[in-house]
Amino acid sequence: MSGHSKWHNIKLRKQAQDARKSKVFAKISREIMAAARAGGGGLETNNRLRIAVDRARSAGMPQDSVKRAIQRGTGEMGGASYESITYEGYAPGGVAVMVEVLTDNRNRTVGELRSVFGRNGGHLGEENCVAWLFSQRGVIIVPRHAAPEDQVLEIAIEAGAEDMQTDDSSYEVWTAPGDLDVVKQALAHRGIPIENAEVTMLPQTRVTVDERHAQQTLRLMDALDELEDVQHVYSNFDIPDALMEALAA
Repeated sequence: MSGHSKWHNIKLRKQAQDARKSKVFAKISREIMAAARAGGGGLETNNRLRIAVDRARSAGMPQDSVKRAIQRGTGEMGGASYESITYEGYAPGGVAVMVEVLTDNRNRTVGELRSVFGRNGGHLGEENCVAWLFSQRGVIIVPRHAAPEDQVLEIAIEAGAEDMQTDDSSYEVWTAPGDLDVVKQALAHRGIPIENAEVTMLPQTRVTVDERHAQQTLRLMDALDELEDVQHVYSNFDIPDALMEALAA
């Protein structure tokens, strides 16, 4: 499993245990609003909204908050109008970074991003400077203790998954973006618990970083993730497992 995937999974587990839920809920609310605005408020017909609502449930977000976010998105309730933008740049050591944001103030957001990149040894780049290094995929995280590897792989492949990777704590099932929900439902129907499921950007090539650059890169990843407007951060860094665990401790 790549270093970025391991960092992402560690971050997901940390968020699940985090007592400060307000920032996590705020990010999820924006995604629900944007999804509802783009595709309507029906979970049956809006796959992006269904994934966002599932993410909200996994995070323990109150149902009333989910409902209000959908209503704001569909225009039933007032609320800010958020613009979806993807920014690209570089972390230390030539590592590629993509940052997806939902913002109601583009100038504020780009200023904050430029500052965070600069303080952590990176810099923003031009549009499409690193996008070609990534491809969109569905990713489903299953706890490794949930079932034997061959059982999870068999169910996933039969449902249309493309591949699966394994680490010490989880299985990472890859799908085409449009097949994510089908594979997720197939696993759930067979009693396989899902830790997380989302459409993400997977790197086509990876950059192995040393300890110094690894520390800088992880600081940059965390600093970007802390920004209120940032929804998702993707990168192509690769850090050896032992070093990743030590830095994440």
